Amino acid sequence: MIDKRNKRPGKMSGGKPTETRRSRKTPKEDKDNATRMMHHKVKTARGRKISSKLWLERQLNDPYVKEARIKGYRSRAAFKLLELDEKYSLIKKNALVVDLGAAPGGWVQIALKLGAREVIGIDILPVETVAGAKIIEMDFMDDEAPTRLKSMLGDQPDIVLSDLAANTTGHRNTDHLKTVALVEAAAEFAMDVLKPGGHFVTKVFQGGAEETLLNRLKLNFKTVRHAKPKASRAGSPEMYLVAKGFKGKTQKSRH
Repeated sequence: MIDKRNKRPGKMSGGKPTETRRSRKTPKEDKDNATRMMHHKVKTARGRKISSKLWLERQLNDPYVKEARIKGYRSRAAFKLLELDEKYSLIKKNALVVDLGAAPGGWVQIALKLGAREVIGIDILPVETVAGAKIIEMDFMDDEAPTRLKSMLGDQPDIVLSDLAANTTGHRNTDHLKTVALVEAAAEFAMDVLKPGGHFVTKVFQGGAEETLLNRLKLNFKTVRHAKPKASRAGSPEMYLVAKGFKGKTQKSRH
């Protein structure tokens, strides 16, 4: 006969408890690991390219995309401008802002949030209305675009922002030349309209701005810096050029 009084409850043969013991310490929440554990995979649908599948996966698992949705920003790019402003103090209260390449409107939202009185923008793509902003649907490289923008300003802007990016062809040299042309056009416009002391921020690629343009900006602005916000994807060649303290149009013709 088995003596049941000597049989300990909660244990099986081998001495391992049937119930999991509680840890005395509550583990801290690991947000990074939590994000990694929630990684979403996209199935390859009929007709969907692998590149599209990878893009969708990246969007679904991008923490900046998720945060943008939570905060109501139209794009993850909003965080790039927030970082740049935090580091360089770009947008002051009641500033008049020009946004080149404004779609879908993330930078417009941030500029207004930071205290801009008005944003004048342009993009080849349509942009939903944003209170406090006037945005035209037009290619900035159109010969008439600078004139249209100037007619909308009514005053010299405090800052010109450019997040312009050329549509890629897949041919590296061609894409590079198109990007350089956009940056140069944005810089020319900025130096034509900015008030003295104003700022210019533009997206650049492949190691930064061309030396000729960089030298011109250094001549016309008090400080010129390259910056890579954390919100820019690590694998992306994009970075930003921040030119602060425009010296005025008198400096423009010097070489």
